[in-house]
Amino acid sequence: MITGELKSKIDKIWDTMWSGGISNPISVVEQLTYLLFIKRLDELHTLKERKAQRLNQPIEDPVFSADQDHLRWSRFKDAAPESMFNTVKDEVFPFIKTIGNKGEDDGEGGSTYTHHMKDALFMMPTPRVLANVVDQLDSIDMSDADTKGDLYEYMLGKIASAGQNGQFRTPRHIIKLMVDMTAPTPKDVICDPACGTAGFLVAASEYIQQHHSETIYKDEDARRRFNESTFHGYDFDTTMLRIGSMNMLLHGVENPDINYKDSLAQADDSDEEKYSLILANPPFAGSLDYESTAKDLLQTVKTKKTELLFIALFLRLLKTGGRAAVIVPDGVLFGSSNAHKSIRKMLVENHKLDAIVAMPSGVFKPYAGVSTAILVFTKTNSGGTDNVWFYNMQADGFSLDDKRTPQPNKTDLPDLLARWHNRANEGERKRTEQSFLVPREEIAGNDYDLSINRYNEVEYEAVEYDPPQVILERLEELDEQIANGRRELEALLS
Repeated sequence: MITGELKSKIDKIWDTMWSGGISNPISVVEQLTYLLFIKRLDELHTLKERKAQRLNQPIEDPVFSADQDHLRWSRFKDAAPESMFNTVKDEVFPFIKTIGNKGEDDGEGGSTYTHHMKDALFMMPTPRVLANVVDQLDSIDMSDADTKGDLYEYMLGKIASAGQNGQFRTPRHIIKLMVDMTAPTPKDVICDPACGTAGFLVAASEYIQQHHSETIYKDEDARRRFNESTFHGYDFDTTMLRIGSMNMLLHGVENPDINYKDSLAQADDSDEEKYSLILANPPFAGSLDYESTAKDLLQTVKTKKTELLFIALFLRLLKTGGRAAVIVPDGVLFGSSNAHKSIRKMLVENHKLDAIVAMPSGVFKPYAGVSTAILVFTKTNSGGTDNVWFYNMQADGFSLDDKRTPQPNKTDLPDLLARWHNRANEGERKRTEQSFLVPREEIAGNDYDLSINRYNEVEYEAVEYDPPQVILERLEELDEQIANGRRELEALLS
């Protein structure tokens, strides 16, 4: 969570751009993202320079060629405002728009990043505003991944609390939890059909790089597969696509498949049963064009509720044996409509429902107060649900109010992961504990209700009170003590 000095710096930069005439929060984030990206490119090039100097070899795969040296952040940051403005607008910005091409012709040959950047606009209003923002950004060390992530999260948090279609951001620690639960491997083909800024894909790429770096970099084919075939994201907001593809590029994935698509609209068959892992936080209660919604999804579950249609979509996109960890509003777990019941029955009876993690309602504050849960399931088309693992998360390491103050001593996440990875021993747990298993037959008998409150048990400790007569006698004694004290005080004053 961003705090203190870094937060103040971003607030000041935001105010500078706001007062300079960029009043749309999305535009502010977009322009700041471009500048942070330009700064990061220079830092990456500097690291390659230092490595080359140590090894006494030419720079390997340089970001900037010799004749592009003046485009580096460290070169233009101290220039006069007018000169800096012209350099960034006329040379640096066109450079970052084509950085993914690597010599290919414009068009199909370029990266998805280059494709999304074609429509990007440089919107800094004046040389003075640009120089001011560059000067302030220069004081922020972007080399630390956590700082970069916190900074980006804070900037995105300044966008309106929820989009027109019910989108809101997923906290990074919840994303990490879902990634750790599913443990992606280099063999996975990963998708987020409502990717936004690509937070889930970034976290999955970091997990694979951390746990399987030898495999993904063992040869050119493995490296290409990781960079081009592993990560897939869809969204219908072009600005989010630009920010998402840039986010992936900054985190070491050169050419992810991040494309414009309305995931619930009539789709081609090219992505059916294509993915082995889906990580997503789809829009809840969003507006829906019923006529344009894919007919096969409506045949699976006839409803206008986007959260139910997305579950049907996940089942269509997953390969047999593919798994998913997705966030759903609580209503999905206990809604009484036929659509709610049918989608739950489908997960339990036709596939393998692995887990329900109930989260406290404050997890998404201050952006939304909705109660949510993590749904973990495996597509089998042949059943397989024996027991469903329930976990009642009560704390996530932050206060559950609008401030979301860090509380590192109050978190269930390590315990949750430990129990998840040791589910063989969960069968002995009682329903009064934080996690437990529920047999499929019991869930079916409860009309496929998946609310944790349906199955957990609360222990009430009997509190013994003294008889009323004893309590009255104590009150009488206290009254007498008070009266004696008052008489003593009156005697002292007379």
